[in-house]
Amino acid sequence: MKALTEQDIRSSFMNCSKGEAKRLPLPRDFEELPWDDLDFLGWRDLSAPGRSYIVTEYEGEPAGISLRFPSQQRGFLHRSMCSLCLTTHPGSGVSLMTARKTGPAGRDGNSVGLYMCTDLACSLYVRGKKAVASGARFKESLSTEEQIARTVDNLQAFVTKLFS
Repeated sequence: MKALTEQDIRSSFMNCSKGEAKRLPLPRDFEELPWDDLDFLGWRDLSAPGRSYIVTEYEGEPAGISLRFPSQQRGFLHRSMCSLCLTTHPGSGVSLMTARKTGPAGRDGNSVGLYMCTDLACSLYVRGKKAVASGARFKESLSTEEQIARTVDNLQAFVTKLFS
């Protein structure tokens, strides 16, 4: 992913108001982000439990998405798989993230959901730059580049649903 400025990020949000985008916090480590290892920028809002954000490229432009997820904790023995990167996590490492749709459908309260890594570090898990808290990723026959492409395609499909 190409490096983005704060203004690029704030102006990219498509499913929240300009005021909400202006007030949302950026990642705490914004200045040190490993842009070359990111397929999308994802972070949790530490001041608002159950809220996260993703900025990805969609049709050649940055597209920001405001997400919500339940703050309830699952038991450590429960395992779930992220629908983006196919990484399994114990406990609450995967959450159903929901995003309000754009346009009239979003104003009517319609949303789209997808199970994602709660920390939104899918890009780092796929590249082996971050380890899962307990256990490991499944051994796949796909190359790292193919896994990256699959993750990007899965995210693009999710973003496309926000417009339909």
